[in-house]
Amino acid sequence: MIFNVMQPEERQHRIAEYLQQVEFASLEEISRQVGASVSTIRRDISVLEVSGSFQRTHGGARVVVPRSDEFTFAARDTHQLSEKEAIGKTAAALVAPNTSVILDAGTTVYHVARYIENKRPQIVTNSLPVANLFASANRLEVVVSGGVIYPRLGVLVGPLAVEAFSKMHADTAIMSAGGVTEEGFTNSHGLLIDIQRAMIQAASRVIFCLDHTKFGRRSVLPLCGLEAIDTIVTDAATPIDLIEKLRARDLEVIVAPAQSAETN
Repeated sequence: MIFNVMQPEERQHRIAEYLQQVEFASLEEISRQVGASVSTIRRDISVLEVSGSFQRTHGGARVVVPRSDEFTFAARDTHQLSEKEAIGKTAAALVAPNTSVILDAGTTVYHVARYIENKRPQIVTNSLPVANLFASANRLEVVVSGGVIYPRLGVLVGPLAVEAFSKMHADTAIMSAGGVTEEGFTNSHGLLIDIQRAMIQAASRVIFCLDHTKFGRRSVLPLCGLEAIDTIVTDAATPIDLIEKLRARDLEVIVAPAQSAETN
């Protein structure tokens, strides 16, 4: 890698701006963003820690006081709730009984998990809410990846989580993303993307669960192209023209029926 010549103050300002944007990142990811070595980034993070707004983590750094609750699991799970329920039921119906299923840490995927128990799958996840959901489910085997706990997101991240998914195979991966366009899928955090790419490689079939707000939207970082996945499950509010554009690219798009008012 060719590193940029930049004054420490400017470099630290760019690092701070990037962390405010993505909330947490690995040292390698920050290194790529500002064109400096990992050892230099490590020293810069130590300087930024003095402000009290940033903190070093195992292999990375995070914002101590985030900009908003945008990334908090509990807050995100209140958005498009009826659509997530509809998507959850429809996606769960695609899972064959007694198969292995990877579930990522997205809030929509959590709603898939709520309807999957009767299929008796073997579940592999890096989601703490999903793991907690099945903590007392005697009929299921649940494998939780290693990694560093990121409490606000309810997710395990870092090299151990990536390694866990890199060494396994599953029949199906059910996942989420920050956005999808004709160019592909994007998401908000580099640490999540590293894990999601390992999940995609580990699964025979990849299903993305995306509510209508994710269509035509680009998140911060690229995740994968359309060709990397098999199926999208979305809700009835997704514009049909966007659905047809994706179907024209040989991508299966399933529209979940709207939930009735008395459901859940």
